[in-house]
Amino acid sequence: MIKATYKKFTLNFKNPSGTSRGILRTKETWFLILEENGKKGYGETGLFRGLSIDDVPEYEEKLVWVCKHIHLGVEKLLEQLSHFPSIQFGIEQAFLSLKSTTPFELFPSPFTESKAPIPINGLIWMGDKEFMKNQIKEMLNQGFSCLKMKIGSINFDAEINLLKSIRKEFSPSEIELRVDANGAFSPEEALGKLDSLSKLKIHSIEQPIQQGQVKSMAQLCANTPIPIALDEELIGVLSSSKKKALIETIKPQYIILKPSLVGGFAGTKEWISIAEKNNAAWWITSALESNVGLNAISQFTYTLKSKLPQGLGTGSLFTNNIESPLEVNKGALHYNNLVNWDFKL
Repeated sequence: MIKATYKKFTLNFKNPSGTSRGILRTKETWFLILEENGKKGYGETGLFRGLSIDDVPEYEEKLVWVCKHIHLGVEKLLEQLSHFPSIQFGIEQAFLSLKSTTPFELFPSPFTESKAPIPINGLIWMGDKEFMKNQIKEMLNQGFSCLKMKIGSINFDAEINLLKSIRKEFSPSEIELRVDANGAFSPEEALGKLDSLSKLKIHSIEQPIQQGQVKSMAQLCANTPIPIALDEELIGVLSSSKKKALIETIKPQYIILKPSLVGGFAGTKEWISIAEKNNAAWWITSALESNVGLNAISQFTYTLKSKLPQGLGTGSLFTNNIESPLEVNKGALHYNNLVNWDFKL
């Protein structure tokens, strides 16, 4: 008989982090804990306030419901939680963790054996010009060859100048530049701004206009000089038929998948299958989970064998993250087996 409980945990940012949803200082998360025959399994339900479709007042009530109905098993629970993608993800993790030899090795692979890292992009957070410039220098010093810069928070010309300063020193073959607009452009101005960015040999732009403007996004993807990646556009699209219709209508060049926001491993795999049938490539990104969720996403991502740099480097953002074998080194995420998990709740 499996017993389930959950525990809330608040992550504290080292530096207040600027996003399109304002400045973040703390991040709530919850851990689902399963127990059976003296063994424990853990999963993180990483709700993202203001972004997740499951950011609703009854979120904790739903966790209580899950704990009371854990006997239903994975498949039935996932079916009944389609509107709570982060809880779906936590359930998948917790059951895998309970079955595994060690609680945090969900997908044994060369990655978990410390033999193969995962290439990732360095993330440049929104802020004033000097703050962003310092982050760029730091990322380059750390050996990243792919940088993702969040744009849309300061003057567009200032952001273009920052990107120009990188391009003066590094060619596209040396540094891949991705930008994330988080829907900052209006449909009317978007194409002109993409033209300006294209002169800097940008790899791709995430979500140039706000989600939900399907016709405008389709026109943009058809005429863009830079590959466009859908991100927020995927959130809240729950049925297979709606996912298929969205990709077939917009025809994006890429999609970006955050398992906490799109229904965990099962939801991510479904989006990938639809994207690949429509000639869209993809990569996976974490969504400010603790190292427990990041670990699950990373191990899963490795099994998918993508050749693109992934977006998995958030573990160092917090002062009180759970100590884990995950380490970022030379632009890649490594699993260092010499480091033990320190998971105390």
